[in-house]
Amino acid sequence: MRVICLDIGEKRIGVAVSDALDLTAQGLETIWTKGFERDAARVLELCRQYETERVLCGLPLNMDGSAGFQAERIRAFAARLEEAGLKVRFQDERMTTKLARDVLIQGNVRREKRKDVIDKLAATFILQSFLDSGGWREADEHKKIYLRGVWHMTENMGSEFDMEREDIVTLEDEDGNEVRFEHLMTLEHNGGIYICLVPVDPMEDVAEDELVIMRIEQTEDGQDVYVTIDDEDELNGVFEKYLEIAEADEDEE
Repeated sequence: MRVICLDIGEKRIGVAVSDALDLTAQGLETIWTKGFERDAARVLELCRQYETERVLCGLPLNMDGSAGFQAERIRAFAARLEEAGLKVRFQDERMTTKLARDVLIQGNVRREKRKDVIDKLAATFILQSFLDSGGWREADEHKKIYLRGVWHMTENMGSEFDMEREDIVTLEDEDGNEVRFEHLMTLEHNGGIYICLVPVDPMEDVAEDELVIMRIEQTEDGQDVYVTIDDEDELNGVFEKYLEIAEADEDEE
């Protein structure tokens, strides 16, 4: 789910939005403020347009980390957005406007034109910093999960994949429970081979769109087994590689 980012000023609100994979930020528009109600209505309209309920607000803290009048004003506006059903988080935006201004000056953007884009650019910087530091972690947690134990390909399939859909594979856990998965990708990372799957059939505590990552290993008799990953760094590394490949495939399309 995308994230809408707001750089909220007294006269203007810069708006940026993340891409579908929450990897990059793009400037969207500048809202000329007309009061909390009308400003909130426009933000809600943008959230509906981009099918998200996640809003990131830049918070202008003082250099010592304390919150001043403008920060409290932004928190009040954020409370209005939450009343409307949106989920709101904050990101420190100290020096962001200066950075945006410097970029525009270096790009030879004329002074009278800067006010039309500076807040939108500042919102882009705020959102990109947020995404680079991990983004909306709730989304990441929904995309990757831990399963425990060693899984095997079922022996009663006749072949690895479902005869009707080549991207469906059935795995069996150590207790003999069979689960069908949609095979998204097999990839190499740091010398290991991994498989990325999404459950097709309902699984307890696993949503339908959650990504399951397993490491492919071989037994002494040469049979493939699918081992769940306990190391979070390893899991994160494979997940990032999956996103990188998926994004590249999307760009090619």
